[in-house]
Amino acid sequence: MVVSSAPGKLILLGEHAVVFGQPAIALAISLRLRCSASPSARHTVNGQPLSDKFHPYIHAAIGRFWDGEPLSLDISSDLPSGSGLGSSAAVTVAVLGAIDRMRSDSTESSVAERAFEVESIVQGRASPVDTSTCTHGRGIFIDRSRGDRFLWEIRRDTRKWFIHHCEAPEMGMVVGYTGVNAHTGPLVAKVKRFVDRSSFGRELIEEIGQIAVEGRGRLVADDRVGLGRLMNRNQKLLAVLGVSSPELEKLIDASLPHSYGAKLTGAGGGGSMIALTDEPQKVCGAITRRGGTPFVVRTGVEGLKAEEV
Repeated sequence: MVVSSAPGKLILLGEHAVVFGQPAIALAISLRLRCSASPSARHTVNGQPLSDKFHPYIHAAIGRFWDGEPLSLDISSDLPSGSGLGSSAAVTVAVLGAIDRMRSDSTESSVAERAFEVESIVQGRASPVDTSTCTHGRGIFIDRSRGDRFLWEIRRDTRKWFIHHCEAPEMGMVVGYTGVNAHTGPLVAKVKRFVDRSSFGRELIEEIGQIAVEGRGRLVADDRVGLGRLMNRNQKLLAVLGVSSPELEKLIDASLPHSYGAKLTGAGGGGSMIALTDEPQKVCGAITRRGGTPFVVRTGVEGLKAEEV
């Protein structure tokens, strides 16, 4: 038996725009997903037959990248499904990490590339931000060109992303989960339709990318006031794109009096929001009173790793 784990992630700045090749910043968080793998008579997940319907990411990963004997996979996770915290990326990365350990053949860049391919198969259109963050851990900055602290490049059709390590100070971050399970694929498709048909939509995407570029400098300088302002601006643009929701707005509004900034994280439509704060307990209380589920998380944690059996 082998066991691997991968962290969840939050997108600090740049979601949706990154699908179109714009810059983005993402941070690994202290909620993790674990996958154990061992030989079996047939492919199973937590004792149930492996199914494209119920385990689409695992099914795609095994079907595309495993040609050995059937496997029994056991998955345990701290990450709520559909929460915008990278549960699909984490399970994909952890499964690929586990099967690579069984073959004793793995590199960080290879896992990130294959995990992105799996997400693209399942979602139809995706960006490598989630899978690269869950693989590398700590923080990443995705840009349109190669720069300092370059890690790897990922291409898809006419798009390409350059993945960089991003230094980030340890920050007080609270995640507020709405309880609404939001599927990434339809939201990404919705934004694509808007952007394809509207020059205004394209301008919004470009402005979100510019915010991410400025945010990298604010993050490295540990300028939390400036970073919070950028988070708030990013949220307004995401709302105009149509990916926020009443549940998200309610939790964001409740968090702002105790935060530098707050915004949705991930695809939107539900899922989770994040608040940058020095008063996490006050933010947790505000989120709870508005019907959300808060998590205080640590940022900058380790990426894909082998676990002791």
